[in-house]
Amino acid sequence: MNILYLHGYGSSGQSSTVEYLKKSLPDYYHIEAPDIPVDPAEALPFLKQLCEEEHFSVIIGTSMGGMYAHQLPADFARICVNPALHLSEISDVMKVGTFDFFQPRKDGQTQYTITEEIIQHYREMEAHQFDQWKADAPENILCIGLFGTRDTTVNCREEFARYYPNVQTFDGEHRMNQKVVKNVVLPIIKRLEAELKGNDNHN
Repeated sequence: MNILYLHGYGSSGQSSTVEYLKKSLPDYYHIEAPDIPVDPAEALPFLKQLCEEEHFSVIIGTSMGGMYAHQLPADFARICVNPALHLSEISDVMKVGTFDFFQPRKDGQTQYTITEEIIQHYREMEAHQFDQWKADAPENILCIGLFGTRDTTVNCREEFARYYPNVQTFDGEHRMNQKVVKNVVLPIIKRLEAELKGNDNHN
């Protein structure tokens, strides 16, 4: 079973969450955790191409990654944890300058630079992020929104719920910790795996 994990803003595919998922899931799970390009004009096409080339059963996105996840093909099950649907509006996060990644990237990069052009690219993408969404599409139920009750960074639950009916809350903050992964995310992955196997058996 292949899982695509999409990290949050300023992070990388080398996060501790990815390592915990790998340790917690059976060996037959394969987790792909790419370093997402900083510029959304590069990031979204990159992720869509990755989904065309690879067959993923589940996509997990946290914060910025959740915002990208819901825009990826609807035939994938998607788990969006505290999706940050409007990063460009968070002025203390999205600002011009050079910053340190939380973890080094696979290519060894430790810093990234945000320009006014990149911020504008975020604004443009955010304005069109629901363009491909279709009302009453049965696949909408496969896009699951998980929202921490103590998240003080973003608050996109009501907006997300206008588009996707499967919205849940959990006791937690914006960033996932191992407790949330263990008690909230892993059970959903297991349930989705069982449902996918059930569908295969009926085909």
